Amino acid sequence: MSILSAGQGGEMGGTPSVASIEQFAGKGAARSAARKRGRTPEPGGTQRRPRWVTYVLLTIVVLIAFYPLYYAFLLASSTAPDIARHPIPSLIPGGHFFENVNRVLNSGVAFWKAVTNSVIIAVVTSLSVVLFSTLAGFSFAKLRFRGRGPLLVFVIATTAVPTQLGVVPLFLVMKQLHWIGQIQAVIVPGLVTAFGVFWMTQYLEQALPYELIEASRVDGASMIRTFWSIALPAARPAATMLALFTFVASWTNYFWPFIILGGTNPTLPIALQQLQATYFKDMSLIMAGVVLSVIPLLILFVVAGRQLVAGIMQGAVKG
Repeated sequence: MSILSAGQGGEMGGTPSVASIEQFAGKGAARSAARKRGRTPEPGGTQRRPRWVTYVLLTIVVLIAFYPLYYAFLLASSTAPDIARHPIPSLIPGGHFFENVNRVLNSGVAFWKAVTNSVIIAVVTSLSVVLFSTLAGFSFAKLRFRGRGPLLVFVIATTAVPTQLGVVPLFLVMKQLHWIGQIQAVIVPGLVTAFGVFWMTQYLEQALPYELIEASRVDGASMIRTFWSIALPAARPAATMLALFTFVASWTNYFWPFIILGGTNPTLPIALQQLQATYFKDMSLIMAGVVLSVIPLLILFVVAGRQLVAGIMQGAVKG
């Protein structure tokens, strides 16, 4: 039997599949065929490599997005007199960055305590938002219960309420709980978000077939086991993106932590604000603190970006 005749059973056009080629000709021939088919456009498709114009435009966009951070680094590597003489520094960094970093760490601001508080708040908030939002999204997307539609509309409608309107009653509640100045006063109100529920509901509505849920129920799995083993892995790409957004929002949040924590138990944005003197602002000192606060976010984007792409590709292959 030839390779062509072996592949005709699974391929209507008479072209042998990669699996058939591997079975009869070996893995080397299968890899070669896969590479050739990857370079050959599918019938009716428009697969082609991007032109140089696309790369030029993407490079310009990346440079524009990266320049504010690089500008902050330029200021952080200068001195206050240099910045006063030249508000727009040259594109070559100065040699005072580590000196300014040392000044930040020894400025009297509780910098490491602020870093610890920000890490705890951001990590706990991100994990809880992903877990509870995915659980609520699974319920709204795949379960049928009375009042499901109006309740989802009510949850989404809460995003239209400004955060500032709830500050006074929320502060009074925290005062009754004796949580003023403690980080749980920042963590608990952010354990779940309406945006997260809406995000996961929309994703699971399309990404999770009812057949998988029915199959798990036939196998005797409980609804919690179905959620943990079926829904949560299916929601991995959207959950990674939601965790990334939540972490960044918690890391950069200034308004509510400044009100409830103050300067005694600060987060990073509050610590950066404390670097500003009353009558004089040392921009080199402040920008050094800003660069230090951005470094964890850059590391997170690199790690989470790879996980996000891996999750999307895995879902595409399985689909």
